[in-house]
Amino acid sequence: MSIDRCAQLKTLQLFGMASAWNEWQAEYTSQQKPVMPEVWLDRLIVAEQADRQARRLNYQLKVARFPIHRDLMSFDWQETPLQQARIDQLANASFMDQAHNLILVGGTGTGKTHLATALAIAAIHQGKRVRFYNAVDLVNQLDKEKQQGKAGNLAKQLTQIDAVILDELGYLPFPTAGGALLFHLISHLYEKSSLIITTNLNFGEWVQVFGDAKMTTALLDRITHHCDILETGNDSYRFKQRKKVVDNQ
Repeated sequence: MSIDRCAQLKTLQLFGMASAWNEWQAEYTSQQKPVMPEVWLDRLIVAEQADRQARRLNYQLKVARFPIHRDLMSFDWQETPLQQARIDQLANASFMDQAHNLILVGGTGTGKTHLATALAIAAIHQGKRVRFYNAVDLVNQLDKEKQQGKAGNLAKQLTQIDAVILDELGYLPFPTAGGALLFHLISHLYEKSSLIITTNLNFGEWVQVFGDAKMTTALLDRITHHCDILETGNDSYRFKQRKKVVDNQ
């Protein structure tokens, strides 16, 4: 009775090995050349490692919940005051190893969310775990958690990942209670997980979001303790692109 080794490998969840085994069997049959055991064993191991890496990457990209996939290759460096060399340096994700923060400040359409997402995706490719949130959506989730008597659960989960993206802070207001909830979350993440924040507000305007001057000062003290601040400018890249299209019509 023949042994279905491919099925056995799949049963063991060695899917990379199973695929490589089928390929090797077809190759061996056509070439009719014996191969030393260690040669095909090495080949199977490499295939399994590659398959697991690909599945891990796809899983982390999915659980990060990016609204859209962005990368640095598609970023227009001609339309930003930022230096590409500085962004490339941040793309190695080493700032996450020390739970340092990153704040991108600028007007609407200047590439803040694009850069935040692209840097996070680059980090995932290097084994990091990231979670993306719109600021208002996160506040609503924290409020719902509190109402259900589960306050603190999300904070505990997020301290287990490498970076949390807080997108569009300041674009839409939320209640004072929401500001307090966000303050407590950020305080919990302090020196445990990195924050990547995109905002259209300068620091003096953050009190408009959190509603309390003392709380806002304490929050900024924590966030900026270990932090890189990137200013993306105020001229909308998307507006410029639309204007070019109109002008060329």
